[in-house]
Amino acid sequence: MNDYERIARVIYYLDEHHTEQPDLATLARHSGLSPFHFHRLFARWAGITPKDFLQCLTLSHAKELLRQGESVLNTALDVGLSGPSRLHDLCVSLEAASPGELKSGGAEWTINAGFADSPFGICLVGESPRGICHLSFVESANRRTGEAAIREDWPLARLHWDDAAASRLVTPIFERPADTGSRPALRALVRGTGFQVRIWRALLQIPRGTLVSYGQLAEAVGNRAAARAVGRAVGQNPVAYLIPCHRVIREAGALGDYRWGQTRKKAIVAWEASAGVTQELQAAETL
Repeated sequence: MNDYERIARVIYYLDEHHTEQPDLATLARHSGLSPFHFHRLFARWAGITPKDFLQCLTLSHAKELLRQGESVLNTALDVGLSGPSRLHDLCVSLEAASPGELKSGGAEWTINAGFADSPFGICLVGESPRGICHLSFVESANRRTGEAAIREDWPLARLHWDDAAASRLVTPIFERPADTGSRPALRALVRGTGFQVRIWRALLQIPRGTLVSYGQLAEAVGNRAAARAVGRAVGQNPVAYLIPCHRVIREAGALGDYRWGQTRKKAIVAWEASAGVTQELQAAETL
């Protein structure tokens, strides 16, 4: 069992028993580790203690953001990529495949593909000549399954498998940002309808640690009646994490579904929120 699998078990347990406020010994026992080793594992993974992480997991955070109404997303869209909140997030240049590229299905392309470890389990990444064209979370490093997933969008491309290169590509994506400095600039290439690409570009404007509803996202792209269609577009995101569809939740504050599993979505949301908690704690220590 890897680190993420242990953390996922604990998150699932907290989901069922959070009202009991389980202590460290209980969580450690559920993870199959001693309290000492569990605390060390958790702090290494989340950057904060299990107790602080539990606060990040609560939906009160989501509900508080939603109480702010449309200003949550509109503010993010107003500042764009130049706002201070983006300093600590990924900078992704999203390009849509041209009609010719869609028609060719990736013919004459070589897509470098591979499996790599991430804080949220094994991921599969594919990089085309024009940027990352696939990123997903998978249960195992099965090349046959991975090839089928990439060929859904690029059926005629040649795949070159290199797990070491995939690891080098993925590692900076999931690194926690430093207090100063910018994240790596990345290019992503997607195939989708004009509406889907528009939604995916809007998702890139949602800052780390911020959650918005499907309705707010629909209103931000100028079609408040299209929340259901927005939900479908969010769910069809082909580039996990880079395009942060995990930051979209239901109107009532519930996290909702996620293409790669609801437990993983909760882990990502809380992990991002915990980065903000870590920075606040570090700032307090310097006062």
